[in-house]
Amino acid sequence: MPQSSKLVRVGISVGDLNGIGMEVIMKTLADIRQLGKVTCVVYGNPKAASFHRRALNMQDFSFNIINKIDDLNPKKPNLLVVSDEEINLQLGKASQETGAFALKSLEAACRDLAGGNIDVLITAPIDKNSIQGKGFNFQGHTEFLTNLSNVQESLMLMVANDLRVGLITNHLPLKEVAAAITQDKIVSKARLLEQTLIKDFCIRKPRIAILGLNPHSGDNGLLGEEEKDIIKPAVKQLFTDGMLAFGPYPADGFFGSGEFKKFDGVLAMYHDQGLAPFKALIFDSGVNY
Repeated sequence: MPQSSKLVRVGISVGDLNGIGMEVIMKTLADIRQLGKVTCVVYGNPKAASFHRRALNMQDFSFNIINKIDDLNPKKPNLLVVSDEEINLQLGKASQETGAFALKSLEAACRDLAGGNIDVLITAPIDKNSIQGKGFNFQGHTEFLTNLSNVQESLMLMVANDLRVGLITNHLPLKEVAAAITQDKIVSKARLLEQTLIKDFCIRKPRIAILGLNPHSGDNGLLGEEEKDIIKPAVKQLFTDGMLAFGPYPADGFFGSGEFKKFDGVLAMYHDQGLAPFKALIFDSGVNY
């Protein structure tokens, strides 16, 4: 067993090499405060890493280059070679070449995660257009990982300190959102949220707020029937089953008044309903969990 196995092993996929991923990764790993706490391994390309180091003028930073996971060095940031071929890099410009490598990096990291060689996966941003092709026909990381895990349902959860916002629908065009929201989907997503709040955040009996879909939560049917016909019955079912689920709450007042601070988790109906206030409140420190 390698020495690094004594620490949590964090695998990092590089995302699109023409994007911000490598800059964020290298600046993070250059911070010596993480050394000795976790062992990090980046699934990347040594030549691309050198390109980014020069572009960032980080001459004092270097990776421990390895070809197999057993060679992890817990005292240095590691780069596991997915490929050492030359990649044409033009920062800020998406390309099929960098899209293809983003998938290779992600797949390699996922294999090691599934095999128990790393304990947790962090994903740098991909370009969702250039990565499309054989092996990736998804709207984003969430859908790819859900499919890879062979599960029916997953939860996109934005986390920063005590604010945790989950989504009923993920990357879905707005015109399709209402039809995609069902009582069963709300119930299953709420149960996933409760499960992760208990297991991963050690909250024994979490309080969960569920937002409405329409302005003012439909104004008793004046602005839409979804709250009355779908969301309220789902909340009632969850509460009857023993979950501390409440709602539906009008999204604007809920976040604007600080009502969210009374809950351990929030379920939003669609992407921007949850992510716009989340990013407005905590842009610099939030992560997609």
